[in-house]
Amino acid sequence: MTSNKRILYCASTPGHILHFHLPYLRAFRSLGYEVWVAVNRYVEIPFADRVISFPFEKSLLSTQNIHAICAARKLFSEQDFAIVSTHTTLASAVIRAALLTVPAKKRPLIFCTSHGYLFSEKDGLKKWRYLLPEKLCANITDVTFVMNREDLGIAQKHHLYKGQLCFTNGMGLDLHQYRPYSKEERKHKREEAGYTEQEFLFVYAAEFSDRKNQALLIHAFASFVQNHPEGRLLLAGNGALEKACKELVKTLGIERQVSFLGYVKQMENLYPLCDVSVTCSRIEGLPFNVMESMACGLPVVASNIKGHQELVIPGQTGFLFSSGDQDACAQQLEKAYQSRSQFEYYRANALQHVQQYNLQHILPQNMGFYLDAIDQIKKMNSQ
Repeated sequence: MTSNKRILYCASTPGHILHFHLPYLRAFRSLGYEVWVAVNRYVEIPFADRVISFPFEKSLLSTQNIHAICAARKLFSEQDFAIVSTHTTLASAVIRAALLTVPAKKRPLIFCTSHGYLFSEKDGLKKWRYLLPEKLCANITDVTFVMNREDLGIAQKHHLYKGQLCFTNGMGLDLHQYRPYSKEERKHKREEAGYTEQEFLFVYAAEFSDRKNQALLIHAFASFVQNHPEGRLLLAGNGALEKACKELVKTLGIERQVSFLGYVKQMENLYPLCDVSVTCSRIEGLPFNVMESMACGLPVVASNIKGHQELVIPGQTGFLFSSGDQDACAQQLEKAYQSRSQFEYYRANALQHVQQYNLQHILPQNMGFYLDAIDQIKKMNSQ
């Protein structure tokens, strides 16, 4: 570990840094660190002294990622960092692969945050596509953060860290930003947005992708709306499968009931308009979209996967269905609709449960993990 006070924060996209990590960049700057950020394209990022662009590609085996490893190796040969903090599966693999070539005495302290391992123990041999890079990089990873119980078990079983394994309740959500509307406020805001009080609004905010699985929800909602024509599905986000989902909606004849909203920057203004939040994702770490909707008082219909299981408690904060099961999803949409007389109960539980993910508490806790590890390394080096 070098003696300078420079940190490199790494993620696949600028959006990830902007959405989750600005409070941490600000915290490190307040401690006197020079903050660098590495992402796949250059944008200005608050609290970053320098932003570097690496050619990350989504496929781990892409030749572009070989170029990214080479570019990262060059950076580490030219610049000294006290800390490297990696986020997202791809950026973590690329950056740590480059750091494998750095001599141990010159290697920075490496923190790796798993925002959800992209595999499960149930995946059999398929999991090794993602597990192998984690194992290869584990012996240089000083501290590994995980944020759900299943990933904690994976990291323990396969020892995906060299020094410490830390369980954290995510990056923290700014609860000052999210709140439910009063009945009068909700009615007024709905009128402004073009919705009536009689319409029943489901909302799903996520990138359109195979992983987020909007197609399953569209099929399930088509079944639901046959019996409940007042149902509406609001899909916020964009992505590679958006066009295919629009075509599916047209094929199913539910264009009037489904709205594609594009990327919504201020979800805190959309969630309180709605009745139920939905997520059909195949795999997660600790999803912000679920926490944000809960902070606005919504019950959640969610696939029964890691990450969702930390947040959605059946009968208290929402409804779970077997991942990938279209009929089960439709059944839980129906169950949520039939439970609307209990929504005040669900709202109170959601608002209470989400408090444990409050940025006000999580930020100092996570910064404490960083600073404790730094102090321990300094003590070891001084002996």
